[in-house]
Amino acid sequence: MNARIDKLQRQSAQNDGVVCLAGGLPSALQFPRRLLASAFVRATADLRGAALQYGWPEGIDPLREWIAGSLNARGLRLSPDEVIVTSGAQQAIAIAVRLSLARGQRIGVDPESYPAALDLFRTRGVHAAAHGRVHAHYVMPQVTNPRGAEMAHARRTELLASGLPIIEDDAYAELRFDGPPAPPLAVEGRAQVWHVGTFSKTLCPGLRLGWLVPPPRQLQRALRYKHDLDLQSNGLAQAIVSEFLRHDDFDARLVRLRRFYRHRCARLMAAVRRHLPSWRFDEPVGGFSLWLETGEALDDTDFLAEAMRHGVSFDPGRMFRPNQAGRPLALRLCYSLETADRLDQGVARLARAWDAFARRAARLPDHAARGPRVVRRRVSPRVRALRARSRRGGAAVDPLGPTVGVQAARRGRRARVQRGSRRLR
Repeated sequence: MNARIDKLQRQSAQNDGVVCLAGGLPSALQFPRRLLASAFVRATADLRGAALQYGWPEGIDPLREWIAGSLNARGLRLSPDEVIVTSGAQQAIAIAVRLSLARGQRIGVDPESYPAALDLFRTRGVHAAAHGRVHAHYVMPQVTNPRGAEMAHARRTELLASGLPIIEDDAYAELRFDGPPAPPLAVEGRAQVWHVGTFSKTLCPGLRLGWLVPPPRQLQRALRYKHDLDLQSNGLAQAIVSEFLRHDDFDARLVRLRRFYRHRCARLMAAVRRHLPSWRFDEPVGGFSLWLETGEALDDTDFLAEAMRHGVSFDPGRMFRPNQAGRPLALRLCYSLETADRLDQGVARLARAWDAFARRAARLPDHAARGPRVVRRRVSPRVRALRARSRRGGAAVDPLGPTVGVQAARRGRRARVQRGSRRLR
């Protein structure tokens, strides 16, 4: 992540006076604290102490059975043995990238994509690209991040027909506002799809539990790599979640979450239309956020600093772009964390920050508002040859200007004239 953005967002997280429209965090109001506490007691009451003991890299059987059952209900046909429990979706993506791409290869992504995945690709030496020839794809077919859009059917067909490895991130799939998600890509492309899921959005991210369903031929390689990374995912967290799922109606929970986030989304959209009517966005089909575009060639990080001074934070657009471009200015606003009233307050603050930022930019020269511009003088081959000859020991001549000796002589004459004029005074 950009160091300046990281610093600003950490400052906003520590200040309760800042309305946080950044981060993509689920609402703390939806954490089932009491039910998780009961699940913890049950998990640790087992005299064998299994929840507190070492486990296997693939995860505990009851949890893998639940994950397999959930995916089979969406059209997959797999056994629990094909599921690997991971330390969040991020580790699942990391395993898939490590085993399907080599350093220097290219992975296809949307024009805006999940920032932590883009950071991972850069760390691994894999080049993310929205266009051109690639060696694999990373996609969020059900609900994209940050736009909250659904992948078109034609695009699904095109990806599957490519035969390339596909990392399918289903993080927000269960939070579609219109109900249960469509079948995953893995239903049609089991041999090429690395299916990734997580409990972070539907339960709570602090548990750090996700899953990976690799292509069948890659299962053993994925298990070996998972073992090398951390031996196993958190055994206590797995036992707690397994107990929670055994006693809770998770489908009913998903219905409540969809209704809750749909309402929050509507409040944020209404606030943007009221306070920032010139900004553009598409209504999301689910997820936690809106993607807003201004069309202005201004710097998104500078605007974040201005917004912080007005008491509101957001995610700058450059975080989501494969080339990390900060212009044209776009941003992600999240409706998931703050209360409905704070959402309206935050957008009102953002509008005041935008007015101040745009006015200041309008007073600056064009190059200052848009950032530093490097102007390079075109040099002919003849000039380059003469300069090279001077560096090898000839006269230090620059054909685009006077010789060094002439310049020194001029300086000397000016100095003598100045001394003479002082004597005359």
